[in-house]
Amino acid sequence: MLRVQNTLTGQKEPFQPAGDVVRLYVCGPTPYDTAHVGHAMAYVVFDAVRRYLEYRGYRVRHVQNFTDIDDKIIQRAQRLGIVPQELAERYVGAFFADMDALNVRRAHVYPRATGEIPAIVEMIEALIAKGNAYVVDGDVYFRVRTASDYGKLAHRSLDDLEAGARVEVDERKEDPLDFALWKSAKPGEPSWPSPWGPGRPGWHIECSAMSLRHLGWPIDLHGGGHDLIFPHHENEIAQSECFLGREPFVRYWLHNGLLRLGEQKMSKSLGNLVTIRELLERVTADGARLFLLSSHYRSPLTFTDEAVAAAERGAERLRQALRPGGSAAGAVSEVLGAAMAATVERFESAMDDDFNTPPAVAVLFDLAREINRAREAGVAVGQVAEAQGVLHELGGVLGLTLRAPAEAKGGEVSPLVDLLLAVRAELREQRQWALADRIRDDLGRLGVVVEDHPEGSTWRRAAAGTSE
Repeated sequence: MLRVQNTLTGQKEPFQPAGDVVRLYVCGPTPYDTAHVGHAMAYVVFDAVRRYLEYRGYRVRHVQNFTDIDDKIIQRAQRLGIVPQELAERYVGAFFADMDALNVRRAHVYPRATGEIPAIVEMIEALIAKGNAYVVDGDVYFRVRTASDYGKLAHRSLDDLEAGARVEVDERKEDPLDFALWKSAKPGEPSWPSPWGPGRPGWHIECSAMSLRHLGWPIDLHGGGHDLIFPHHENEIAQSECFLGREPFVRYWLHNGLLRLGEQKMSKSLGNLVTIRELLERVTADGARLFLLSSHYRSPLTFTDEAVAAAERGAERLRQALRPGGSAAGAVSEVLGAAMAATVERFESAMDDDFNTPPAVAVLFDLAREINRAREAGVAVGQVAEAQGVLHELGGVLGLTLRAPAEAKGGEVSPLVDLLLAVRAELREQRQWALADRIRDDLGRLGVVVEDHPEGSTWRRAAAGTSE
């Protein structure tokens, strides 16, 4: 039976979804810059979670949001002299390209904060009516102390949270821990109408409104980085359960550890990041995924060139085990037969233990070694192929394609693609977005990934076996 470590209870619990479909919500990015390997860690982890659930026979509905309006987007758009929506769309497209390159399956729904304003406003209105929120000069704040069990996800008391919290000083708030549900409009910023005046939603409310609208209640699995436990996910619980008038809002909370570069968390604010594009210039998608799944998802992971290179060598060993081989007249090997059965059992046992990918990956290498031995010993080609099928299937559960790396871009196709990108750049300058998107999408179907950046567009071939 699958057991998961629930951040809410601090215990490993049997996984029992509320209904026939597993409701999975993962906090998505704020698209104001290029995604980095820290983002990749979170989304590869929850891609593996979803893939294993589906392998185990669960039907999954996966929702992941985009926070497409916030201070960082507004400030960067102002520096670049473009509207925030254009900046957000640019990096949403770049994010999809990066995720496709990593062979991360698309979520079923990608709601955006700016597309969910009515649902957000409706939820805030209900919280005000219940006494859980209050209006001050066009801003709306949530009354934290009306949520009697506030702090239960972080396992800290209200007094401890107040003493240690980094909260913005605002004398208009009734309590320092109260947080914004709605922010009144400032000159030159995008805004939407509301009963309290023009403004935009706060960060926390959007995830509650979007998850409840697109998944319903309760959510089975809610995922995100460890750094989101407080205040983001704590605030999600408080406002959602007050809105619903019941609990739990989420049955199981899963939080991945953070990626570190040296002793610091990899982040844009610290400027110590490696982008996903830079990573994929060094290794294949399989190598990247093996690196990111080399530690348990709840543990921190340190990025080093040596670790990434080792992961790529491991990916190549697995790929080599899938080379055709064996003998047409060879005998059936009891050793290889036993290895196949043990591989499936050990792989499932590891993944059933809170998606424990390191031993699951080790099982794949053990099977690869037995396949190589059997092939060299002239074992029957059919049995070798059967074992290779097991390796390929279980590797796929971890999102590994185990196919040869795509060739570097070049040759006769380059001038044509460059010409198309030049035409597309002119269309984007003329704001003919539909035609520009059509060129990008058509190139994608031909195996050419177009990535948009503030300084222009670039292209590369899709990684072999991806859905780009």
